[in-house]
Amino acid sequence: MKRSVDTERFKVYLAIGGGYLGFWLFHDLIKTPETFFPRAWNNIWLISYLVVLNYIFYEVAVTKFRFTFFRILLAPFVLFAFAMLFSFGFYGWRSIGVATGLYFPLREHITIYKGVEYHAPYAFFSIFFIGVVKHIYDFRQLKAATQRLRMEKQEAELNYLKSQTNPHFLFNTLNNIYALSRDKSDLAPESILRLSKILRFMLYETGGNFIAIEQELKVMSDYIALEKLRYDESLRVNFNYDVEDMKQSVPPLLLIPLVENAFKHGVSETRMQPFVDIHLSVKDRHLKFIVKNSAELASQEGTVRENIGLSNLRRQLELLYTDYDLQVQHENSIFVASLKINLSSHV
Repeated sequence: MKRSVDTERFKVYLAIGGGYLGFWLFHDLIKTPETFFPRAWNNIWLISYLVVLNYIFYEVAVTKFRFTFFRILLAPFVLFAFAMLFSFGFYGWRSIGVATGLYFPLREHITIYKGVEYHAPYAFFSIFFIGVVKHIYDFRQLKAATQRLRMEKQEAELNYLKSQTNPHFLFNTLNNIYALSRDKSDLAPESILRLSKILRFMLYETGGNFIAIEQELKVMSDYIALEKLRYDESLRVNFNYDVEDMKQSVPPLLLIPLVENAFKHGVSETRMQPFVDIHLSVKDRHLKFIVKNSAELASQEGTVRENIGLSNLRRQLELLYTDYDLQVQHENSIFVASLKINLSSHV
């Protein structure tokens, strides 16, 4: 069966062979500067053989080896064959160079065995040198590939979470408009207009990984205004922010789930004095976002059952940042969500 040469892999061996050549060029320049140039040419001739032989040894004999009974029996013969290639074969390559005028015979050897004895260490050392460098290179490549796969997996999961968030967000918003339309409210056209603004934002502004925080605040304001259309004057909404740089970047729609949660699972289920307090501050790349809202008494004080929006947000934070804290509490008919993010800790 014909085995094709992996050219990209062979280039790695050529590069390592270049390093091996550099090592010997430096050695000869220090030890024998008077014969440096002929020795440099000799090294190029010899290392060309060693590169090919090491490629065959590591990529065919070692890499393709599998522990079967027949191959275990065959292994000593394969090792002996390579030992001959690295010793007598290597000296034979030198002899070919001498015969063709491509190698300068700076040293005469009385017998073939003496020549093999002199040149073999040069060849066998290449196994160690190339093997060690190859192992380091492969380890770094494997580490980089693992990191790349991990990032691709996280990106795919993050995109999936975002794809869940957007329909969930739109579904709740459409429910609000449906309620207004069913009641034949004069506010229905205004709610549709505000929804169109949110849709435009989601279609054209959320495709990238980041948006300016002023854009996040704008869509948040539109959403709050849309929600307020459903309620009478009894609903109290307080939305304020303190941001030192409105151009700072944040992932799109990252904060919306907490606001949406306040209306859908808080205000809408509150019978008396509903309220939502929202405060955002960003200073020195540290974001603090607190959402308080009225809520019915929990079945067990202090316990919180996270819905899909909060669970989704928590997982997004795990994928996006290394330094963050999301806390939720439900006590005394008040639900509090507190989010802190070090924006500089983005993965």
